[in-house]
Amino acid sequence: MSLVGKKAPSFKAKAVINGGEIVEDFSLEQFVGKKYVVFFFYPKDFTFVCPTEIIAFQEKIVEFESRNTAVVGCSVDSEHSHRVWLSTELKNGGIKGVKYPIVSDFSKTISENYDVLAGDYDYDEDGNSTFHGKPQAYRGLFLIDKNGIIRHLLINDMPLGRSIDEALRMVDALQHSEEYGDVCPANWHKGESTLKETPASVAEYLGKK
Repeated sequence: MSLVGKKAPSFKAKAVINGGEIVEDFSLEQFVGKKYVVFFFYPKDFTFVCPTEIIAFQEKIVEFESRNTAVVGCSVDSEHSHRVWLSTELKNGGIKGVKYPIVSDFSKTISENYDVLAGDYDYDEDGNSTFHGKPQAYRGLFLIDKNGIIRHLLINDMPLGRSIDEALRMVDALQHSEEYGDVCPANWHKGESTLKETPASVAEYLGKK
């Protein structure tokens, strides 16, 4: 079942913030009532598509912040792996310069709860577990409003990198809809015409195209 319209699953986990500081009990609850959140998963540290996305988010971080939106990353690696990767220069395959939080989902429970884990556990009659699939997260992205409700999600398979501009567009669409009560048509961007939820409004909009 889709998580859209539901409260974002809560967690407390270790995370690396400010490019190198480890915190023990990071939680998205700190943003409830204060900020929107773009919470995204990526498969693994020290890989190839992942740094392009992580760095692209950092390059747009001022734009997210101007929209009162926090960006938070997450993978199944340990907080120590995150910190080493964050301290490694870009020319050596690292992501040095990234400052937003990156959560450690070493137990894989966060990925499971957000339904992005690329596999599942099977248990025998003695309670022993075997994992089937890849013990990593798909490229899940969740837009969470200030009430802690998931309003948009996107899940890509591992080879398929995401569009950071599209994430920004969805933040704009959500905030516009909340402020004005309008709905945002296909390919809408901030500043463009929106719709009322009436057939006449749709007909008028399509007639202008």
